[in-house]
Amino acid sequence: MFGYITPMKPEMKVKDYELFRSYYCGVCMSIKKNYGNLPRLGLNYDMTFLAILLDSLEDTSLDLKSKRCIAHPNLKKQMIFNNRAIDYAASMNVSLVYFKLLDDKLDDNTVKSKLSLFALSPYRRKFSKDIEKVNNVIKENLLNLEKLEKSKDFTSIDEICHPFSVIVGSILKKYPYRFKNDSFTLRENLYDLGYSLGKWIYLIDALDDLKEDMEKDKFNPINYLFNKENLDYTSFKEKIKERIEFNILSCGSTLNENFQKLDTFKNKDIIQNVISLGMMDKLTKILNDCNCKECKKERNV
Repeated sequence: MFGYITPMKPEMKVKDYELFRSYYCGVCMSIKKNYGNLPRLGLNYDMTFLAILLDSLEDTSLDLKSKRCIAHPNLKKQMIFNNRAIDYAASMNVSLVYFKLLDDKLDDNTVKSKLSLFALSPYRRKFSKDIEKVNNVIKENLLNLEKLEKSKDFTSIDEICHPFSVIVGSILKKYPYRFKNDSFTLRENLYDLGYSLGKWIYLIDALDDLKEDMEKDKFNPINYLFNKENLDYTSFKEKIKERIEFNILSCGSTLNENFQKLDTFKNKDIIQNVISLGMMDKLTKILNDCNCKECKKERNV
């Protein structure tokens, strides 16, 4: 469930895209500093968006520096250092990759999934108490999600999406540092925003995996809930296309409404690009089974 929250680069100002990349590189360097080099392999755009969103609520200047890194040894890249939102996003990146590998091991039990989980397990000891509190919420709700997916004891999209929605909502709400205008209302707004985002991610991931899941006879919530006639992929996709599009667009609309309630001090244009253009572009490509090189690259980030 990674790699779906991306900006639409052609519609961004150059300075905004460069700043987005500075956050991305900042998260990567924070993972290296706090956890080591190996976890950097799981870096994704979703956590970059998390850092940009949370940092938008901080009235602080950015510590920008030009540095070389292992991915670009011959070219200096602008990166953000000493940033609390970036450090939190880095920790969440490591946490979510770990739990994804754990889920892969439980589902597939392959040698690859076992080795990947074993390699990342030692880094869990580096989590702070604040991060472990969030991890407990992640673990609890992933277990709830696993139970629902295995038992199929659910009757609606809202019900199956709920555990993952709670995870993303809680990650935003439980940010361990105080914002400039912190309040109970702000934290609740962040939870609501995250809840909508989590539902959007879960649905778009299910839609993206639909064809492969049907071919391999694997569980997919969209197929389970709506394919009562046991249609083939092409016929079924055409039948439910408008319905699923409406559900996902509703999540995006609610997400945007919750974002408008936040008092941001920076990054607003970047965030609006991601929500209004990047995420919608991703939906359009998946709905139309786009299989171009650009889409493949985005999905592997």
